[in-house]
Amino acid sequence: MRLHSPRWKTHKVSDVFRLPEGSETRLAGWVHTVRDLGGIVFLLLRDSSGLVQVVASKSELDEELFNALRGVKPETVVSIGGLVKKSPKAPGGVEVRARTIDILNKAAVPPHLEPASRSKLSLDERLDNRVVDLRKPRNVAIFKFQSVLLKYMREYLNENGFVEVFTPKLIATATEGGAALFPIAYFDMEAFLAQSPQLYKEQLSSVFERVYEIGPLFRAEESQTDRHVSEYVGVDVEVAFATYEEVMELLEELLIYSTSRASQELEEELRRAELDCLKLEKPFPRITYDEALSILAEKGVEVRWGEDLSTEAERKLGEAFKGPYFITDWPTRTKPFYIMPKPENPEVSFSFDLMIGRIEIASGGQRIHDKDLLMSRLKSSGLEPESFKHHLKCFEWGMPPHSGWGLGLARLVMALLGLSDIREAILYPRDRWRLVP
Repeated sequence: MRLHSPRWKTHKVSDVFRLPEGSETRLAGWVHTVRDLGGIVFLLLRDSSGLVQVVASKSELDEELFNALRGVKPETVVSIGGLVKKSPKAPGGVEVRARTIDILNKAAVPPHLEPASRSKLSLDERLDNRVVDLRKPRNVAIFKFQSVLLKYMREYLNENGFVEVFTPKLIATATEGGAALFPIAYFDMEAFLAQSPQLYKEQLSSVFERVYEIGPLFRAEESQTDRHVSEYVGVDVEVAFATYEEVMELLEELLIYSTSRASQELEEELRRAELDCLKLEKPFPRITYDEALSILAEKGVEVRWGEDLSTEAERKLGEAFKGPYFITDWPTRTKPFYIMPKPENPEVSFSFDLMIGRIEIASGGQRIHDKDLLMSRLKSSGLEPESFKHHLKCFEWGMPPHSGWGLGLARLVMALLGLSDIREAILYPRDRWRLVP
């Protein structure tokens, strides 16, 4: 239909609730629900900022347009001009009395997939129809929170002297040895998708001292659980002349700052979506690996020293620590080759994992900066130093002591908002069985 205004949109839906009564507005978005009462039609109009009630009266609209509106389906794209009116019965106490309505694109979404539907869909069905699923106000709030959280993470790091870097995602060799890689054809060579920016960010700490990267990472993850995927966004930090204690404190401060600022900025939107953000307070409890094993033994879960923690062990620890906590001083053999063993006891390393409940959010530690020790650790980890020759050269050119960590963004959002599956915090998840949409 012909557009009645030179603009499709003059305000966001959320703006309407702050406009004086009688203000003219033009909104554009999607029909969330429609209720036809004969001479009057009630629409809930939705855009990315929220929902507002629109009232269309037969006596106030062109008859042809009003009749066309009566048959409109949910998710049809419309542009509506009208006047703002106070209405105690309307959601939010405000409605828009329609004067002009332009149907920009009709929709035919199966009723059970409509964002307003109360149908209980499986996660797989939701992901198979992801773009419509993402329009649900709850999902919009999740990903707005993720976006704002990243904004404040960058703000904190930038204000604390960090340089944002971008490292290759096409690599020639494994970063962490045993972690599964995705091989790809790279002209006449074999390459891999990056599982971590670890080696590059270590090298760059000898240039900029304090670096961070936020970007996609890839792991050929066979596990099909509620917290494993094959592609995810990592938040990685590396700091020269820092101990593992110092980067733990940095991680703690960063999360408290970014989480509190993001939840404050989106407080109303999270409330409407019935989402509660976990409140983080310092200090995060710290337990050693040995202490974790003692706690687990008391709960009837036996873990042999030197083994990683099982899913059941993580669940039991999550019952003891509801919020964030660090597990420190892991056995060296459980950690990647670049983690520094403790000089007084090389079986234990300067390392940590950050947990929120049962979910591992981040992992880090102090890195080896001595070439001979690094080569020894490569060999003991079953890796060939020749494959890392370009990285090892950097350790002859003045590599400072350095520490850092890597954090999984989707896991963090999952833990903070209490989501049931990591895929709920990824726009288009990729896992062992999913490559589309």
